[in-house]
Amino acid sequence: MTARRVASVLRAADKGSATSSPATGAGAQRHERIYQAISSAIIEHRLQPGARLREDALAEVFGVSRTGIRKVLQRLAMYQLITLTPGKGASVTRPSAEEAREVFEARRLVEGGLMQPLAQVLDAKGVEQLRALAAQEQVALEAGEQSEAIQCSAKFHSALAALAGNETLATFVVQLCSRSSLILAVYGNAGNLGCDCTDHQQLLALLEQGDGRAAADFMVKHLDAIEASLSIGDEPQAVPDLQDVFAGYRR
Repeated sequence: MTARRVASVLRAADKGSATSSPATGAGAQRHERIYQAISSAIIEHRLQPGARLREDALAEVFGVSRTGIRKVLQRLAMYQLITLTPGKGASVTRPSAEEAREVFEARRLVEGGLMQPLAQVLDAKGVEQLRALAAQEQVALEAGEQSEAIQCSAKFHSALAALAGNETLATFVVQLCSRSSLILAVYGNAGNLGCDCTDHQQLLALLEQGDGRAAADFMVKHLDAIEASLSIGDEPQAVPDLQDVFAGYRR
């Protein structure tokens, strides 16, 4: 995969969606910014799974009509970040235990399967890119910036898939990483990122050695460890203060 396509996949990870279309026109650009603000708040766990998203409150926060908010919510629902329930409105998607198992099974199959082809094509530039992402994750963790660390971890996994050369599977990995973030928000322990960045460094070392089989085995064990760290529970979610969640948004 070319550097341009890898960058495209990583931009999709930044937006929380692998297939976001570019906005055109002032109104569409504003909707794009709102979409990114809400999706980032979900992925970074500032909006917890199960939290209600009232159209009128969001319209007030972002200074747009409820019709505009409704379009953004429909787009978020398309990527399974929120759930739209007739008569109840929108809420952040709360994955079930079964869905959690399915997502991690899919990640083991897809990401584990990509390691051998990646080991065959990974070049020095790709190694440098992955090492930089792992370093950013480490810096974020040491600074206590868990939201940033979550984003860096997702970018690292997305970059692995993109560099393997299969853009379709790379897109799927971005989506799976977004869903994993929701799963960690529901079932993860407080302060637990899920990914151990030292694991990422060890995985990168195996890939540099060209040992695709060992890298595949390590990836599966890495994802197994994340899944094993989850504690399945069913605690009620508080109603979020949307003004506080989106305090940094600038219209």
